[in-house]
Amino acid sequence: MRINKFIAQSSQLSRRAADQAIADGRVLVNGQAPQPGHDIQPTDQVTLDGSILSADDTPTTIVLNKPVGYICSRNGQGGHTIYELLPYELHRLNPVGRLDKDSSGLLVMTTDGELANTLTHPKYEKQKKYIVTLYKPLTAADRASIEAGVELDDGMSALGLRPLVNNAWEVTMHEGRNRQIRRTFAAVGHQVKTLHRTTFGDYYLGPLRLGRFTKV
Repeated sequence: MRINKFIAQSSQLSRRAADQAIADGRVLVNGQAPQPGHDIQPTDQVTLDGSILSADDTPTTIVLNKPVGYICSRNGQGGHTIYELLPYELHRLNPVGRLDKDSSGLLVMTTDGELANTLTHPKYEKQKKYIVTLYKPLTAADRASIEAGVELDDGMSALGLRPLVNNAWEVTMHEGRNRQIRRTFAAVGHQVKTLHRTTFGDYYLGPLRLGRFTKV
């Protein structure tokens, strides 16, 4: 197995990040710095930053239905974190993308760096869907502006919109910039009341109860 694939399967790094770690001298094979493309043998000992990586570390991935009020971080700085919802043996998982404290819904967490890269790298254009409720009706002109794209401080943002009921909309997007949906609606004078993610790539929330998780 190529060394970057081995590292991606045994850590939280993508293959690209594994290649960079090798170039930075953070990886040793049997105590020696390997060359890019090195093939790992069953008897080899591979370390990353001094920690031994094991080929027996089968990647673990879960889907969590995150409640409002929980931070996607190990350090809650006095608040609740998503790790309070998981048993200790799953605390090694990292969130793929983020949901802010005021948002809820589908959160993929994994030890598979390659999967994380596939879900988040822009070139793969993984679709995400959200249910967003507003405090007031969205006018036809405002909807047209959002679907065409509005200018934010970090670039243009266009969202797919499908009307639901009671000022609720299904929002479809492929990006994942910080609080992008909230900022996009704010750009046309609307404040988001609730934001709940239901889909991320091939992962769906389905009937999973709030605060619960399932292995996938």
